[in-house]
Amino acid sequence: MPGPGDEKAPEAAEDDIREPRASEVLGAALGGAARRAGLDPADGASTQRVVWSAMGGWRGVLESVIPSLAFVVLFTIQPEPLILALGVSVGAAAVFTVIRLIQKSPPSAAIGGLVAAAAAAALALWTGRGQDNFVPGLITNAAYGTVLLVSALIGWSLIGLAIGFLMGEGTMWRRDRRKRRAFFWLGIAWAALFFARLAVQLPLYLAGDVTALGTLKLIMGLPLFAPLVAVTWLVVRALYPRASDAPAAPAA
Repeated sequence: MPGPGDEKAPEAAEDDIREPRASEVLGAALGGAARRAGLDPADGASTQRVVWSAMGGWRGVLESVIPSLAFVVLFTIQPEPLILALGVSVGAAAVFTVIRLIQKSPPSAAIGGLVAAAAAAALALWTGRGQDNFVPGLITNAAYGTVLLVSALIGWSLIGLAIGFLMGEGTMWRRDRRKRRAFFWLGIAWAALFFARLAVQLPLYLAGDVTALGTLKLIMGLPLFAPLVAVTWLVVRALYPRASDAPAAPAA
């Protein structure tokens, strides 16, 4: 006869069978991306170092800020011809990409920024409206916010998937009520960040206020991203304490 401790075994087995294969692939990809960005709770790095690494250091900050800042400043000073502000913005992104290629450093971030800047500039040139340079960012905020919110609400928080595979436990965190709750609220917090950006920036886009839109995009970028990375890091460290942080066993 099965003992009391065996009653939950069939349920656990059923959970494993029902576990979507896509979650494993997605979780592994997210965990790998987080590790490459320096977000590995197992390495014992300080919160400040982790946040700085997630932003890409000085180079990442410059790659994130300079193209948009150049467009906003030039458009404010000289809105016509539009191609001038757009050209300088895309040119700045291209320079960062070339520098990474010359230095043989990972060019993915700069290439991504270049592609995004070029696509946004092409759209703005096609429509002739400066505010359309920010359309890809608005779409990104809406998409990220929606995916993070839905994943948290259905119990498969993308934050949990990333951290679970980063820490080598896959989706086992879903059987821990404390971790499920923490990853749920982290998912909600990240979704709220993207929706807040959308809520503030979309009315400015519809009003055609390019200067205010670009300025607030910068203000709501890294200055909001960094604190949320820090909070996420501290929560994860609390959920997964290092062996060196564990209380020492009493001497015999």
